[in-house]
Amino acid sequence: MRRILGVTSIQGETAVPGDKSISHRAVMLSALAEGTTTINGFLAGADCLSTISCFRKLGISIEQDGERVVVDGKGWFGLKEPAEVLDTGNSGTTIRLMMGILSSQPFHTVLLGDESIARRPMKRVTVPLRQMKAKIDGREGGEYTPLSVRGGGLQAVEYHSPVSSAQVKSSVLLAGLQAEGTTVLYEPELSRDHTERMLRSFGVNIESFAGGVRVKGGQSLLSPGRIDVPGDISSAAFILAAAAIVPGSRILVKNVGVNPTRTGILDVLREMGARLVLHNEREVNGEPVADIELQYAPLTGIEIGGDVIPRLIDEVPIIAVLASQAQGQTVIRDAAELKVKETNRIDTVVGELTKMGASIEATEDGMVIRGRTPLHGAVCDSHGDHRIGMAMAVAGLIASEETVITNTESINVSFPGFFDVLQTISE
Repeated sequence: MRRILGVTSIQGETAVPGDKSISHRAVMLSALAEGTTTINGFLAGADCLSTISCFRKLGISIEQDGERVVVDGKGWFGLKEPAEVLDTGNSGTTIRLMMGILSSQPFHTVLLGDESIARRPMKRVTVPLRQMKAKIDGREGGEYTPLSVRGGGLQAVEYHSPVSSAQVKSSVLLAGLQAEGTTVLYEPELSRDHTERMLRSFGVNIESFAGGVRVKGGQSLLSPGRIDVPGDISSAAFILAAAAIVPGSRILVKNVGVNPTRTGILDVLREMGARLVLHNEREVNGEPVADIELQYAPLTGIEIGGDVIPRLIDEVPIIAVLASQAQGQTVIRDAAELKVKETNRIDTVVGELTKMGASIEATEDGMVIRGRTPLHGAVCDSHGDHRIGMAMAVAGLIASEETVITNTESINVSFPGFFDVLQTISE
């Protein structure tokens, strides 16, 4: 439980923990590569630690000391059949990408996760992997965990994904690297491309094109030796949003990944009227990185939908908070994917912000928020969802009375030390 009081300003410079998506992939590809890889800036949150745990059970030596991780890669077929079930915790990235990796392995594995994972849909991954001849079974025909994978003998496919999902795309690509032939995946809109970028840094020949990506099977991974993980823009979004809604604020968030498949939140902030500037733009391990400065300015409601949604799907909870303080109406649509995150984020965002006095209603594929609405303190529940907990904490910074956030331990999934950072930059 955390108590949040209103503040008069957000000021200073800060940093955020390493990118969750990149941290997962850095461990996975390093384990599958030939050679030793040192990962700096690793997110030592619960989800990424689940990935490390799974690979240790698969026989990979991994040393982890805070944000520094050293992985002794054994190549594609250096993995060993685990003696126990692989527990992926609360991590959808871990379980879905692991299925792609394990589909090529000549042994049997069982995967499960926590109660949240047990409710999340897995057929979006098991369907294409089965088309590649992977043997996967699970509850309700492979829709839910626990899942059983018997790998080996994969065949390339051309797959048209019905959803734009980096987890689906990555799982199929990882399986395709050990399938016979060339695997091609198409998606409705471009999803985040961290897997493609990192595979190239490991020496893989992979081709991205308008509407999809293709990869030829039989390729090996060679360790680049070192990976530097930038700060997570999804975590930075909460700090930037705090400055955007507290009058007189200015914040500089340093060393943030600004991959164009992830910067929808920056586009939204600019369109709403926030004064936002990128400094010191550079590239690290194939990923664009910058320092992000935001100064407070009055916000205006906008419409958000279409191809920008995959680029900001994780930021919708905090965008709803922004919208509550914007002049006019904000409409978020084409975001039905929110229903199958750690929680149904449409319902939880609407429910928790309503407690605080926001004018917000759910739609079939998003929400409508009417601003500018004064917020008051309330007892808010994260529902075990890190992004809900952080969004309500930011809302509490401008509430008229104390806000209490329950079940805040979930925030450690992506932003350990979140409340310490918030306290440091608050006046």
